[in-house]
Amino acid sequence: MKTLNLGILAHVDAGKTSLTERLLHAAGVIDELGSVDEGSTRTDTLALERRRGITIRSAVVSFPIGDVTVNLIDTPGHPDFIAEVERVLDVLDGAVLVVSAVEGVQAQTRVLMRTLRRLGLPTLIFVNKIDRRGAAYGEVLDGIRDRLAPSSVALSAVTGLGTRAAAVTPAADPRLAELLADHDETLLAAYVDDRPVTAGRLRRALTRQARAGLAHPVFFGSAITGAGVPALMRGVRDLLPAAERDASGPPSGVVFKVERGPAGERLAYVRMFSGTLRVRDTLPGHGKVTAIAVFDRGAAIRADAVGAGRIGLLSGLGHVRVGDHVGDGPARGRARRHFPPPSLETVVVPARAADRGALHAALTELAEQDPLIGLRQDDVRRETSVSLYGEVQKEVIQQTLAEEYGLEVAFEETTTICVERPAGTGSALEVIAQDGNPFLGTVGLRVEPGPIGSGVAFRLEVELGSMPYTFMRAVEEAARQTLRQGLHGWEVIDCVVTLTHTGYWARQSHSHGVFDKSMSSTAGDFRNLTPLVLMDALKRAGTRVHEPLHRFHLEIPADLLGGVLPVLSRLRAVPAGSLPRGEAYVIDGTVPAARVHELERALPALTRGEGVLETAFEGYQRVSGPPPVRRRVGHDPRDRKEYLLRVVRLV
Repeated sequence: MKTLNLGILAHVDAGKTSLTERLLHAAGVIDELGSVDEGSTRTDTLALERRRGITIRSAVVSFPIGDVTVNLIDTPGHPDFIAEVERVLDVLDGAVLVVSAVEGVQAQTRVLMRTLRRLGLPTLIFVNKIDRRGAAYGEVLDGIRDRLAPSSVALSAVTGLGTRAAAVTPAADPRLAELLADHDETLLAAYVDDRPVTAGRLRRALTRQARAGLAHPVFFGSAITGAGVPALMRGVRDLLPAAERDASGPPSGVVFKVERGPAGERLAYVRMFSGTLRVRDTLPGHGKVTAIAVFDRGAAIRADAVGAGRIGLLSGLGHVRVGDHVGDGPARGRARRHFPPPSLETVVVPARAADRGALHAALTELAEQDPLIGLRQDDVRRETSVSLYGEVQKEVIQQTLAEEYGLEVAFEETTTICVERPAGTGSALEVIAQDGNPFLGTVGLRVEPGPIGSGVAFRLEVELGSMPYTFMRAVEEAARQTLRQGLHGWEVIDCVVTLTHTGYWARQSHSHGVFDKSMSSTAGDFRNLTPLVLMDALKRAGTRVHEPLHRFHLEIPADLLGGVLPVLSRLRAVPAGSLPRGEAYVIDGTVPAARVHELERALPALTRGEGVLETAFEGYQRVSGPPPVRRRVGHDPRDRKEYLLRVVRLV
């Protein structure tokens, strides 16, 4: 039996969940279609999902198409929940990208397709809602080719477009040979020489290129009426790379989702790449597998094992996290960053002061399920900050805390998360037993700018054996931790930290063999000393604060251009150019992330509701004027006296 792990992705409200229901019904897994509006779908299981009518967490269902078992993962479409899509991408064999025939290509559609193409993930495109008033065929197909993938090949013709009677028939794209020739030298030669090519030859070329992610077959249809869905299912079976299950070899899998069960136990969703995991297997660092469920015909059923190619739901792994590799085999499919990190942050405040501990525990659980939600705990002020993608995500967190944990909370004002970059090079040195250094260690560090996008690099300018490895490791870990809060409180990125000097006192014991801490260096000495040295070096280098920047694509009626440009200027947006397109104007440019929400709110009134805005993370730009300051958490190594007073007392 072949297995295909398939993701369904789309902009919000394009009809992903409805399509999932239709596929399950067409495969004979369910007898009655669920409704998103009525909250009765198979994959939207959370009460909050049913009430809001949107997918918040990814869900797995399984169904057969001929000799292929499809594990289908329904993902959220709202950009605030992009982390759910992030974790799924590395475990997929293929994807179906859903586009609305009414709205056409939308902002999130473009973000998703760019990522799918960058990964080379085989992708089919399903144009949904052909039965809705306002549905289009040629315009949508042109939009797909212009804004998603030039190598998109239409395999459907539509009659009765925009009516409940809309129907789909197979049709060969007149540009099929031309599009396929771009990646096939034999077809290219035949196309140039105007030699005939058989339909079978074209079909084989299409299959090969679709499975390689080079061509993107486009199917039209309706998840509500079922039109075009059988053709899509044949496309999934024939045009995406399902693989034979190979249970031999050492087990290897990756965790792509973690959730809590009814009793609070941790459940791990694992995609197996090779080998077999069985109940009672012990996974080093994670625990013993106490139970396994596999997905079959729309449900999770108990099993003794989960083999290669399949998705298993594992119990008993108390310390597992999203992205972890499990098994003895070589790591594959480890989580990579495909989307930008959250750019917003807010402090979560419990309604009752006595709930602070429970709130922190609940937020920690939510962060386990969503690795792109970052928590910052300030033990001094007893505050917890959470990083977010948007206001909808904040509302969902608030409702989740109330309904699942019984915690009423409020949020402080949402702020933009900036970063710091070194402005120059700075060095600092603390020598053991000199100049008031209370720690038994010598640490010298140099900080300098690194390439844009490089993160933090740690290098050695000392001999590897100049002191025990555990001490060097403590310096590196403390340095990375310290750089999470730079001179202005923001994370320091794109820098190189070099260890230039080391020194320690070897282990000393009294004559009776008792270890003397006062005469012997420990890893704790280096862990506590490093923040002081690094912050001194950072002060000498200086840092510049940068704010997140989004690129935008704005389409507005041509007669309203004069009224929109001043608003863009007020929001510090920088147009890169504007072009007429029919009766509209298209403006491309950049805008600070902090102003995107304001632009979205202002747009309907500015454009009579006809404006279309797309934004996506572009990078960071230096803040003009006084740099914003982020409230620090923990002990502050910028203030040597206060830092030593608190840290030495703890030691």
